[in-house]
Amino acid sequence: MKRVTGIGGVFFKTTDPKQTKEWYGKHLGIDVTDYGANFEWRELNSDIKGSTAWSPFKQDTKYLDPSKKEFMINYRVENLEWLVGELKKEGVTICDAIDASEYGKFVHIMDNDGNKIELWEAPIEKV
Repeated sequence: MKRVTGIGGVFFKTTDPKQTKEWYGKHLGIDVTDYGANFEWRELNSDIKGSTAWSPFKQDTKYLDPSKKEFMINYRVENLEWLVGELKKEGVTICDAIDASEYGKFVHIMDNDGNKIELWEAPIEKV
């Protein structure tokens, strides 16, 4: 079974998220909302729809804790429960329990450099 299937999102800290979103909108043409941007795409040779999120966070956000880094990458996965079981067996630090919502299933882990990583099993959307 595959582990990571793609990038689900990129999240980073900034001193002024509103100004940063406006800058990216003006200069790079990114269609931003209050939450950032969502880039939609389709899996190759498939009718399954996907998306990649982009979102700046306030500098003092706790969402990226316990990492001391300024960013967090969200990786799309095929089967989150299975993967978390494998990662536990391999000694990977799992930061929280799997959270399921209408947006899919999420869990956070730490890599060997202390970067917090978000793993995401997206709900399947067909075009």
